[in-house]
Amino acid sequence: MPSVYIKTYGCQMNERDSEAVAAQLVAKGYTLVESEAVADVVLLNTCSVRDLAEQKALRKMENVAAEVRRSRPGVVLGFLGCMAQSRGRELIDRLPDVDLVVGTQKFHRTAEYLDEIFAGRRDKIVEVEAEEKSEAAIREHLLYGKRWSPNSRLSSAKEGRAATLQRPVSAFVSIMQGCNQYCTFCIVPYTRGEERSRTIAGIVKECRELAEGGVKEITLLGQIVTSYGKRDIPPRDGKCAFVQLLEAVHEIEGLERIRFTSPHPKGYADDLVEAYGRLPKLVESAHIPVQSGSDRMLKAMHRGYTRARYEGIIERLRRVKPDMGISTDFIVGFPGEAEEDFEETLSLARKVEFDQAFIFKYSPRRDTPAAEMDGQLPQPVKEERNQRLLELVNEIAGRRHQGFVGKKVEILAEGPSKRNEARMMGRTRCNKIVIFDGTERHRGQVMDVKIARAGSFTLYGEADVLRDE
Repeated sequence: MPSVYIKTYGCQMNERDSEAVAAQLVAKGYTLVESEAVADVVLLNTCSVRDLAEQKALRKMENVAAEVRRSRPGVVLGFLGCMAQSRGRELIDRLPDVDLVVGTQKFHRTAEYLDEIFAGRRDKIVEVEAEEKSEAAIREHLLYGKRWSPNSRLSSAKEGRAATLQRPVSAFVSIMQGCNQYCTFCIVPYTRGEERSRTIAGIVKECRELAEGGVKEITLLGQIVTSYGKRDIPPRDGKCAFVQLLEAVHEIEGLERIRFTSPHPKGYADDLVEAYGRLPKLVESAHIPVQSGSDRMLKAMHRGYTRARYEGIIERLRRVKPDMGISTDFIVGFPGEAEEDFEETLSLARKVEFDQAFIFKYSPRRDTPAAEMDGQLPQPVKEERNQRLLELVNEIAGRRHQGFVGKKVEILAEGPSKRNEARMMGRTRCNKIVIFDGTERHRGQVMDVKIARAGSFTLYGEADVLRDE
């Protein structure tokens, strides 16, 4: 059977989709390889949130096509995901060597499309139409012993080697597709479609199977994960559908930790905030995108909340869990952003003291309202504001990291450090990376580590006693 290389761009949703596509292909007999140089099929799972991500994928495919068409003309080239959804046939018109374009509601059919190409039944395939119930069709995982670990990066392994298998420690579980928020800067509702939620029973079944296979931590995924089930599952005992789901997953035996991403500030009602205090497996970590500290910009972005409301959410979370790790997303240089608006963003960062923040320079996405707004800012202004905010965020995060030195923290050991395979890596409940001296026997263990020193984004510790010893 053919060999396949998958490279993933963008968010954790894309990583999860790549894992599911890879699982389907493995089940069909395909072999996963770690480089496009030895693959019979090269698939790029793409992102459209920023222009830079699209350009990277396009340049990568151009380079791959130029190489393989000279020496291996039978290689099948394909785009998957958000850029495939938004551009469709245009991708093949631009790059005639591309054979396959699969949109966001057709991931589960990737294997059958490849089979048709190899059998000669179809030549060029573009499939981007909506498909009912597609939200429940992407649930395969690559499990230890027969499939790829959820921790593995499908695009990061060394050239010329087949994919190796590892015992999984954590896994992503997609609970919904689509988005109904329609922020003025965002293309996701157009590439992922409207919100469609899976059933609680189906999600719990998937999570239970993962736990039975040794997975200790599950991250629930959705474009706006806190909107889960709003139209399908009525509130019960004052709890929204998402909190009901958290409770159901919490009951799974063998599961140690629950995370979720990405929420929307509007989803943090009292029932969700209180869940952190009564569900021990729900870790004290929250990634809550804010985008701007300016109410004027938040309104222009169609975010649906004010700065004061956002600050109130953080205050309530920290009252329930004082050690809560808070991370966020910022956009700088949004159309019409004045220096005063940007100063409001800086002041919010100082007040909240985020543990981590992802900062993005605004880039126009076609067919979004913000792309047509007056007041588009020049690139040098975006670059300068990005740098100022980055320096502030890094200074605050570094200070917060130093506060862990000398303390004992609980970590889940995930495996060897990416930078130094002689050492092990784990995460605290509040999502700090910890590097420590350990061995393969520590993988999957929940254990205590005393922090000896702190880097800018990493903690370094000494292993204490394993919980099961």
